[in-house]
Amino acid sequence: MTEKEQEEIFGQWLKAYKALLFKVVRVYAFDTDDQDDLFQEISIQMWKSIPQFKKESKVSTWLYRIAINTALNWKRKGKKHFEGRKEVSEAEHILRLSAEEKDERLDWLYTEISKLNPVDKSLTLLLLDGYSYKEMSNILGLSESNVGVRINRIKKHLINRSEKLNTHGI
Repeated sequence: MTEKEQEEIFGQWLKAYKALLFKVVRVYAFDTDDQDDLFQEISIQMWKSIPQFKKESKVSTWLYRIAINTALNWKRKGKKHFEGRKEVSEAEHILRLSAEEKDERLDWLYTEISKLNPVDKSLTLLLLDGYSYKEMSNILGLSESNVGVRINRIKKHLINRSEKLNTHGI
């Protein structure tokens, strides 16, 4: 593969899957500098992976795997950004994909997702994007049954959090 072909593919992927990448960035990084740093790391890994892409899976599945693994590795490096988590609303600039009005329910959901452990964050994002248990299993290296059990627990957790929020009138 020539560098020009790689550049072309990179540009196409970035344009087509920018929202997917930002979803991952949003739940793993909390302030502007960290989000920029993580997006750059994901972009670099995406660039490096292009020659290895064998078209055995969908591009979106491939990129999710890259983005999630990069985010997990980035987090493991012991970055200081995980100690002082900030509200999702402070990171809104990076995900402003249109001029739509702010949806507080969506902000609440991303805030709750950001509180989950790394694997559950990843599963939740994949679930929201409509991936099958099998696809999630392949992306994250978990068994399909483990994916199902975890998703069931995540759903119950989010429902409980939502009910508590509604009960307390918050």
